[in-house]
Amino acid sequence: MARRRIRVRGPMLGNLLLFLIGVAGLWWIGLFRFVEAIPVEIVDRETGSDAIIVLTGGSGRLDAGLDLLEANNSSRLFVSGVYKGMEVRRLLNLSEKGRAHLESRIAIGNAENTLENATETASWIAGKDIKTLRLVTAAYHMPRSLLEFNNAMPGVRVISNPVFPNHVKQERWWLYPGTAMLIASEFNKFLFAWARNWFNHLFLGQGFGGSLSSLFGINGKTSG
Repeated sequence: MARRRIRVRGPMLGNLLLFLIGVAGLWWIGLFRFVEAIPVEIVDRETGSDAIIVLTGGSGRLDAGLDLLEANNSSRLFVSGVYKGMEVRRLLNLSEKGRAHLESRIAIGNAENTLENATETASWIAGKDIKTLRLVTAAYHMPRSLLEFNNAMPGVRVISNPVFPNHVKQERWWLYPGTAMLIASEFNKFLFAWARNWFNHLFLGQGFGGSLSSLFGINGKTSG
């Protein structure tokens, strides 16, 4: 009897090991595909938009959005993810340049994560004649942001405007432990977001901006 159990367990453990190796292999393949989807430049700098959206949480994002607003890429800017209690005037003081003259064209929200960034932006544009957004966030964060924004606002075109933080070494990223861990973590968050959107679409009938063909946030509504 004991020998029979050992014989049964042997194949089961072997199959489990093969399964885990397969999952790990798929994860690594997905990671490298994800890295390929991270933008390395701003493809579309000229197209105007109905609103500029800045997602806070990293260096250079706010100033990039304010530069676009000052250059009249759009007439308004929405900063999503500002600390509660923060006012626009105080936010402008955090910019590297004096921007007080832009205050009347800026609105802010208090989202705490990327999903909330998308949902509060959708609430902000509701009732406004907005068909095109220019999205400003870090390059490594762009695929997940596009996934959430396209899901929350399927009728809106989102133009990516990535920012490239100095501490994130996109070229040969695997040689830099900090960057490698950041990208791997972002990939896991992306997978979770994609799975959540897929589940909501399949079982709750909610909109879904991430088909298998657009798994990495690339679809017809996205430019740049």
